[in-house]
Amino acid sequence: MLRKKWIAAAALVLAFGASTTQAAEPLRLGVVVPLTGDLQSYGVPGLKGAKLAAQEINAAGGVLGADIEISTGDSQTLPQAGVDAAQKLVNLNRVVGLVGAMSSGVTIPVALSVSKPNGIPQISNASTSPKITSLDDNDFLFRDIPSDAFQGVALAQVVKDAGVDKVGIIYVNNDYGEGLKDAFSTAFKDSGGSVVGTAAYEQKQSSYDAEVSRAYGDGSTQALVLIGYPQNGQTILRQSLEGGKFDRFFFSDGMKATDLITNLGAQYLNGSLGTVPQAEAGSEAANHFANAYKKANGELPPQPYIDTAYDATYLLALAAAKAGTTTDSTKIRDALRDVAGPPGEKVYPGEWAKAADLLKQGKDIDWVGAAGDEDFDEHGDVAGTYGKWTIKDGKIETLEVFTPSK
Repeated sequence: MLRKKWIAAAALVLAFGASTTQAAEPLRLGVVVPLTGDLQSYGVPGLKGAKLAAQEINAAGGVLGADIEISTGDSQTLPQAGVDAAQKLVNLNRVVGLVGAMSSGVTIPVALSVSKPNGIPQISNASTSPKITSLDDNDFLFRDIPSDAFQGVALAQVVKDAGVDKVGIIYVNNDYGEGLKDAFSTAFKDSGGSVVGTAAYEQKQSSYDAEVSRAYGDGSTQALVLIGYPQNGQTILRQSLEGGKFDRFFFSDGMKATDLITNLGAQYLNGSLGTVPQAEAGSEAANHFANAYKKANGELPPQPYIDTAYDATYLLALAAAKAGTTTDSTKIRDALRDVAGPPGEKVYPGEWAKAADLLKQGKDIDWVGAAGDEDFDEHGDVAGTYGKWTIKDGKIETLEVFTPSK
């Protein structure tokens, strides 16, 4: 009789232990960012942004009582490397959500080869190609920054406002570069400007003299519009200056990096202008993020897409809490729009405990991120504003945040 009671008690302990373990299953998220390669200067701080969100959430009780576990994959800003990194995160680390990738040329193949077939929600914090809007991703790809269909208009507006009517364009030969080049060219021509020469460039080349010459065209260009990334972008700029073809530059968001100034010299870049998706500064949400990031990491770099990596991590965690699961990736996907936008009580960065309590009560929430409102539409896109930035005295400064004209 005692033996039977002991066996029954042991079974009860085992059953309780199993249920406790299941309840405490961590929320495993993967972050696919370039830790090496062309966008390394973006990837490292972006990863810190995602980890900051996880740290705040874990310190406030976690997701359904469980911690977030962050695993990282290095995309190298190369499509196959990004796919391989994402596959490892899904198959070996068993992540149920992905933050990233950053470049559209990596994000799209990751979505089609990994996220879609495995049913993993993916939020890119930096990919702006218009192609993403209509991508056949089975609604598993989202992004918390606006499409380049709008940045093209913003960049054209900045160039025209600077009194430039004729430009050459050099763009990275991938979905990001091509999409933004097309959007800019259309908007610039519609505003009365002309594109004298256009050239696509491949990454990791030692010389871009041919591309610079094609963009220079007949020599009537007043400036170069460079749509690309810092590592190869600085080679293009150096050869443009050395060849005497361009000395005035306009940049896309992918070129907003202090590495350019350090490696080329401020005297050659002072006065350059660019655009980047950017929320209005000074909001409660933005201030919390900036202060928390500085406290954790010492400084907040001027590179974009750090706050959006932070927001993407929060959004996946909120969706998991809403869905009541840390393991069912499809249910987490299905809850993303519910927590990202209205209706519901607004919750801000650093308010995890409040958000979790509201969701536990069955109430709706509306996330207001460090990068602004991130209300996903039917395509997984968000609207947004743009920052006009410049290089002045060797530093990157924001001149204004604006909504581009239609």
